Amino acid sequence: YSEAAAACNGFHPQNLDHVYSNLVPPVFMADKVLPQRIRDLVPESQAYMDLLAFERKLDQTIARKRMEIQEAIKKPITQKRKLRVYISNTCTPGKLEGEESEKVASWELRVEGKLLEDPGKQKRKFSSFFKSLVIELDKELYGPDNHLVEWHRMPTTQETDGFQVKRPGDVNVKCTLLLMLDHQPPQYKLDPRLARLLGVHTQTRASIMQALWLYIKTNKLQDCHEKEFINCNRYFRQIFACPRMRFSEIPMKLAGLLQHPDPIVINHVISVDPNDQKKTACFDIDVEVDDPLKSQMASFLSSTTNQQEIAALEMKIHETIESINQLKTQRDFMLSFSNNPQDFIQDWLKSQSRDLKLMTDTAGNPEEERRSAFFQSSWTQEAVSRYVFAKVQQRRQELEQVLGIRLT
Repeated sequence: YSEAAAACNGFHPQNLDHVYSNLVPPVFMADKVLPQRIRDLVPESQAYMDLLAFERKLDQTIARKRMEIQEAIKKPITQKRKLRVYISNTCTPGKLEGEESEKVASWELRVEGKLLEDPGKQKRKFSSFFKSLVIELDKELYGPDNHLVEWHRMPTTQETDGFQVKRPGDVNVKCTLLLMLDHQPPQYKLDPRLARLLGVHTQTRASIMQALWLYIKTNKLQDCHEKEFINCNRYFRQIFACPRMRFSEIPMKLAGLLQHPDPIVINHVISVDPNDQKKTACFDIDVEVDDPLKSQMASFLSSTTNQQEIAALEMKIHETIESINQLKTQRDFMLSFSNNPQDFIQDWLKSQSRDLKLMTDTAGNPEEERRSAFFQSSWTQEAVSRYVFAKVQQRRQELEQVLGIRLT
């Protein structure tokens, strides 16, 4: 009964509820595990523990997946798509015979495009695929100062669905379109010698470095004793112009071997013949677009839709566990008292006496306290009076709070 007696410190028969609230130690919010003593008392509680173990595994799996998604989202996630480019033109005839207006013949060239089989709900602007666009007209017809039409992406560029060029003219015009794709991340064209060696023509800097390291590893060019050095073979000596180089020197040497990718070149004839029905040409270009999965992954990481609901359920679980612990303490108290009231009261009094000594920092006199005459002294009457007065004042304050009045 010593455990039960120690648990019921502060017991007063007049206010058992007050006792129970003081008996329960503080419960940490993270602690959702039922104590073993409760599981032994209620075997059905094992179902809750099984759910708790499953929740722990589920939380670990979700945390691991979140970390994998965070790592994956740092890398470019793209997919190849077809961008169909439409090149069309219209023409306006000049002044006809017998007309007095000064109407000049002209043509208008349109360059537009769209993604084929685009599952995205939000349409992407045509200009967003390109870094620059140059239209080169016949230099003999429009002279050296008016034969180039250029568009280059700027930080303040407003995206558009297409490009238009209008010029005067009544004869067919040969033109060349130079389209420079806007790769994200940027791609580079390798020096022809290094491209043949690595089998890479145009790629991102990271992919080129990976291919270069794979070649070094496959051909065992890393120095056996000084791992930070690369022993160049005859191909590397021709390309990098050195017999040996450090790993840290590779990015600097590689920078001189990287060039901007080649533009996409389209040759087109602007027809001004009104009888020519084939004034629209189509070209398909391979482009890389963001994988829709990437936006879903980012949305998953930033989503807080269920966080409040989960937090509320967690709080409810914690409150339920705390309530169960309180009920178990009450049950142990009543069960110990009902089994042997005399021994229970004696153990409780001993516990109260020990606590009193600790609170007052007094050692006491066990030899006197073991005799009944010690408790028949005059101080006991004063102690009882003080106790009764304190309880009356406590009850009075409780009544004032309930009734909302001040008793006099």
